[in-house]
Amino acid sequence: MAGKNGLMNPIIAGRLARCRRVMAEKGVPAYLITSHMDSFYLSGFTGEDSALLVTPKAVHVISDGRFDETIDHEIPWAKKHLRKGLLTDEIANVCRKLKLDRVAVQQEGMTVATHAKLRSLTKPVRLTGAPSIALEMRRCKDETELSVMNRAIRIAEEAFSATRRSIRVGQTEREIAARLEFEMRNRGADAQAFDTIIAVDGNASRPHARAGDRRVKKGSAILFDWGARVGFYHSDLTRVLFVSKIQPRLGKVYEVVLNAQLAAIQAIRPGERMCDVDAVARDFIGKAGYGDRFGHGLGHGLGLDVHEAPSLSWRSKERLTAGMVVTVEPGIYLPGVGGVRIEDDVLVTADGCRVLSRLAKDLKGSVL
Repeated sequence: MAGKNGLMNPIIAGRLARCRRVMAEKGVPAYLITSHMDSFYLSGFTGEDSALLVTPKAVHVISDGRFDETIDHEIPWAKKHLRKGLLTDEIANVCRKLKLDRVAVQQEGMTVATHAKLRSLTKPVRLTGAPSIALEMRRCKDETELSVMNRAIRIAEEAFSATRRSIRVGQTEREIAARLEFEMRNRGADAQAFDTIIAVDGNASRPHARAGDRRVKKGSAILFDWGARVGFYHSDLTRVLFVSKIQPRLGKVYEVVLNAQLAAIQAIRPGERMCDVDAVARDFIGKAGYGDRFGHGLGHGLGLDVHEAPSLSWRSKERLTAGMVVTVEPGIYLPGVGGVRIEDDVLVTADGCRVLSRLAKDLKGSVL
């Protein structure tokens, strides 16, 4: 993510400045990152199987020959180190060359085995665990990130609308998933955000069902959980469609889920605890008699990863902050019958929230 004349992009410069302030506050002399998305966030470098070493005066990228030109194009301002052997060996070499006495390692994204090997290779350099600086910074999105995420949402929505028009009795879940993924790619998505979930009838009682060979029938209920990836950022949406007519039992469940979601969205504002927002939807569903059929959290953070901090769940007492983007996706799942989940992407604003996704979700409009 280079700026003009090979200079650092101002957005990246701002992120690195924030990172270094936190490093100074926490006494971190050098910060080693092996997580692909955290490296991208702090540098704009898209290469995989690489590492980023942030010091007070420089950013060192440790990679290999596959990404030589990529580094020159994306981050020409970084210090480049191309390995010929193992990544851990080159990290150790760089640490010794820089005469670092201590390096803080971001533990997320690094295996115990890799950490142990690094410790043995980098002596006398001391490795310590690092606070999750990049992960914490990623919780709140800036305007550039929101612009890309909105594009990912629009692509996913347009692709869904096109796919919806193509659905016919006799199609399989797999065929519908393929069409939806094609429509996203055709509109500019880099990829689907995750394995697209298309679950027909009883298959939808499993929240993360796999698209298979189950066929659409007249009267079927189809659960769609899909998203687009654009510029490494993701969208994540869920809708349910009914073929020709609404199944009475699932129609009732649909209204419960929809109203639980709307109530939870209304509760989203800065300062609210995650568990309290979750409780709004959970209590609504419980009072309707389906409390034991809603087994997952209400939602999760969304951005460079499909599932990232924060966790909008009964387990989290963390408070919402303006700039966070979370999914809100209550669901009710009935074994042997099917399931209903409705999911939207929501931005926490200074005085409340804004639903970024725009697809209709009223029950009557969900009939094909």
